[in-house]
Amino acid sequence: MTIAVSAATGQLGRLVLAALKARGAAPIALARTPARIAGYEARAFDYTAPDAAALAGVEVLVLISSNDFNDRAGQHRSAIAAAKAAGVGRIIYTSVLKGEASPMTLLAADHIATEAALKASGVAWTILRNGWYTENLTGNLGAALDHGALIGAAGEGKYAAAPRADYAEAAAVVALAPGHEGQVYELAGDTAFTMAELAAEVAAQAGKPVAYVNMTQADYAKALEGFGLPAAFAATLAQSDAVVGTAGALYDDSQTLSRLIGRPTVPMAETVRAALA
Repeated sequence: MTIAVSAATGQLGRLVLAALKARGAAPIALARTPARIAGYEARAFDYTAPDAAALAGVEVLVLISSNDFNDRAGQHRSAIAAAKAAGVGRIIYTSVLKGEASPMTLLAADHIATEAALKASGVAWTILRNGWYTENLTGNLGAALDHGALIGAAGEGKYAAAPRADYAEAAAVVALAPGHEGQVYELAGDTAFTMAELAAEVAAQAGKPVAYVNMTQADYAKALEGFGLPAAFAATLAQSDAVVGTAGALYDDSQTLSRLIGRPTVPMAETVRAALA
């Protein structure tokens, strides 16, 4: 089976390639700059102008969502059209937890549109609705330690997060095995935690005081802008954070992810440990 992985130089794409390789596959890496990729057959593939020729001979495409928020749904539709033109047999798409039911309206909109395009494409599909990556919350612990605070707008809301590697492993499992066609999987970590619990874990491991400081959605958006994020993206992240607390946007206890990968998901404490290291 010939499997290709798009966005192969990204944080998730690299891990999906590695998970496939660990299972004996020889995946094709698709990226805007294939020269950056070593150890895999690499082909040029740009979401803004995807070339069906890059997908020649591909049976399964792992379509990792774009991190370019400029017409992201349009980019995905173009990639799906290219896959169909190339005769790809199945597309696996990394969507958002809860899909059309997600209260993260700003973040989820592109994913909802992509799911609809995929289902209308006539190509067999599998949808992986990925929950939050724990690294989204541990990526800037240095600043948290410097200031003694983690900030956000999630209140007491729970994140059923797991590290990217767990989601990548699920993508590899689904790509390599039959029987996942037409399936939608809600994927999340086994054990949910609040931001206050995350802060307490960081403090315990680092041996320094760290507390969670909850903010209003508007103030959190302003803070993110102050860190250099574009206003629209800051607003999207702040709205997503707020509905973690008010609507359980990133909570799921189905344990579908751990069942797919055949083991428990990696607990938050281990991701904190890796981040602090």
